Amino acid sequence: MSTAAAKAPVRSFSPAAQRMRRLRKRRRNKVRYMRILLHETEIDALIRKGFLEKSHRHNCHAVESAIYDLLSQALDQA
Repeated sequence: MSTAAAKAPVRSFSPAAQRMRRLRKRRRNKVRYMRILLHETEIDALIRKGFLEKSHRHNCHAVESAIYDLLSQALDQA
């Protein structure tokens, strides 16, 4: 094994380069990134309809998952 390869510096990418790499990957996979604003009443509706547990109303990942489930169900019915 070459010592030159073992001593090769680790590349560090800037935050802008990392964002661009993620953007290009999403484009290749035909995925779009959307930010949405939710009102408290909309989160309440997710809880009422059983997509979200009340104790998880402030957990962004749980709300995101609930929205995915809602969309999946709505699009399957269409």
